[in-house]
Amino acid sequence: MRLSVVDAGSNTVRLVIADVEGGVPLPVHTVKWKLRLSEHVGPDGAIADEAVESLVQAVAAAGATARRWHATGPLAFATAVVRGAPNRQEVLRRVAAGTGIRMCTLPGETEAELTFLAARRWLGWHAGPLAVLDIGGGSLEAAFGRGRLPDFAASLPLGARRLTQEHLGLQDPPGPEELKELRRRIRHDLRDVAARIRWEAPRTAAVSSRTFQQLARLCGAAPGRYGPFVRREMRCEDLGEAVRRLAALPCAERALLPGISAPRAEQSLAGAVVGHTALKLMGLRRVVVLPWAIREGVLLRYLEDGADWWTEVTGGVEAAGPATGTTLRIAGPPA
Repeated sequence: MRLSVVDAGSNTVRLVIADVEGGVPLPVHTVKWKLRLSEHVGPDGAIADEAVESLVQAVAAAGATARRWHATGPLAFATAVVRGAPNRQEVLRRVAAGTGIRMCTLPGETEAELTFLAARRWLGWHAGPLAVLDIGGGSLEAAFGRGRLPDFAASLPLGARRLTQEHLGLQDPPGPEELKELRRRIRHDLRDVAARIRWEAPRTAAVSSRTFQQLARLCGAAPGRYGPFVRREMRCEDLGEAVRRLAALPCAERALLPGISAPRAEQSLAGAVVGHTALKLMGLRRVVVLPWAIREGVLLRYLEDGADWWTEVTGGVEAAGPATGTTLRIAGPPA
C-alpha cells in the first residue's frame, strides 16, 4: 500500500510518498515547493491572493506527482499560517476547487498529538515518559505522555517566523533590547506549559521540525546525508551557545554557519531563542533530534486508526474559527 501526505507550512509545501506495508511509513519520494506563505500575509493575517494561487498550483502539482507514483491520497493539511488566517475558508475552498484535493487545517493541539505519535513510534516504548517539542514557522507545539498518544498537548504562538516578524526587525543583527523583549515574550507564553512538563519529569525529551534539525547541526549533530538512523542529540548548553553565535551575526552571515540554510537564516535566531528558552524552563538538559514529525504522524494515525479517522478530522475542523493564541488539551487515559 502506498500513501501520500501534503503539508503546507509557513515556508514550504511538502509532499511525502511512502510505502506502508507492515504499518511503517517508508518514504519512496519527497518533493517540496518553496512558497514562503508567511511573507505574503497582510497586517490582519490574511493570505494574499497571489500566494493563494501559488498554493493551489503547488497542491495540484503534489496531487499529480502522487498519481504518477500510484499513491493513495494525498492527505493534505495546512499549518499555522493558514489556520490563523481570517480568509482561511476561502483559501481552502480555492484549493479544493482548483485541485480536487480537500485540504484541511488541524488544531494546534492535534498537530502536537500527531508529532508525539511519530516520536513514540520512532523511539519505542523504552523511551518511557516522553516530552516532544516542535517549532514551526507560526507556532510551537509541545506534548507529554506515557502512552501512544499524549496526556497533555499544547500549541503556542511562538513559531520562528512569527517571532522574527514581531520582535526582530529593527536591527541586523538585533540589539540587546530586542533580544530581551523576545525572551520576555517567550517566557511569558511558555510559563504554564513549561511548568507542567517540568513537573512530569520526562525520562526522554525529543524535538522535531526543520528548525530544530538545523539548530542541532549547528550544535554539532551529524549532517543529514548520514541518513535518519544516526542518533542525533542536542544539549541545552550547546543551544545556548548557538543563540550567542547567531545573535552576533547579520542574517546573511548566519547562512554560512553549519546547518543553517539561506531561506531559514533570518528566522534561525528566533528559533534558537525559543528552543533554548523552552529547554531551560522545562528542565530539559538534552534532547533527541527526530527525523519523523507531523507528516509521519498523519500517516501512522491513518494506518493505525483507519480512513474514518481522517474523514472525521477533515470534516470536523474546517467549520471551526481560526485558531488564535494558545490551544491546550489535557487528555484522558492514552489510547
